[in-house]
Amino acid sequence: MSSESTAVTEWLATPLGRRCLANEQRLMRRALERVFGEQLLQLGAWGARNSFLRYARTQRRALIDWRPGVAADVVCDPEQLAVASDSVDAVLLPHTLERSASPHAVLREVDRVLRPDGHLIVLCFAPGGLWGLRHLLSSRGYPAGRDRVIREGRLRDWLELLSFDVPAAIRYCHTLPIERFKQLKLLPREEWAQRWLPPLSGGYLLRAQKRVQPLTPVRLWRRQPRLRVVGGLEPTTRSTVRAIPHPAGEPPERS
Repeated sequence: MSSESTAVTEWLATPLGRRCLANEQRLMRRALERVFGEQLLQLGAWGARNSFLRYARTQRRALIDWRPGVAADVVCDPEQLAVASDSVDAVLLPHTLERSASPHAVLREVDRVLRPDGHLIVLCFAPGGLWGLRHLLSSRGYPAGRDRVIREGRLRDWLELLSFDVPAAIRYCHTLPIERFKQLKLLPREEWAQRWLPPLSGGYLLRAQKRVQPLTPVRLWRRQPRLRVVGGLEPTTRSTVRAIPHPAGEPPERS
């Protein structure tokens, strides 16, 4: 198992890590209640293999990871997925973008493999507040293995550029970033803190749905060519006056 996987496993074993993972599982279960289809993919392990996959309602589910020693179904680079285009109904990214060298490339791959109207669910740690400050002061990132900070607004812009519909994010884990904090029971309830104490949130969940607008073919109007007779003269539709022989003394008739 890689050092990064070991650090994540150790952090999730702390009281704070367990509370964070429990909140994420609760939110993920609600997010997947209306996600159906054939295939669901999770890119990047976070906790046990079935921490989130057990809530999937698709016919099949699989875990893809890029690190050795992880119990994954497929091992490949998340920036170059060994998955066919337009073949997946839902993709989970549990803190995957924060641990990726190029989160833009990961999102482009997700956009490629997702079917039209496919779902994307992203978990990220909060970039501000005490959690963000703890990350800046930690030499290995916080939690350990977190390489970068991704703001909700920036992630929303990336997804909208890829033609995703992105509703409002859900914030969770409103507590101090202290692993051995003993007075967890004195902290506010999540439902109350989500509304009144958003700066104290430790992370956010963002849902997005891929929208593909069908292209309607437009028939170009072409001007019908006009026939030309020999000599460059164009035919006309005007009525012509033709002289008809008539008896003397009577006016000519027009046709």
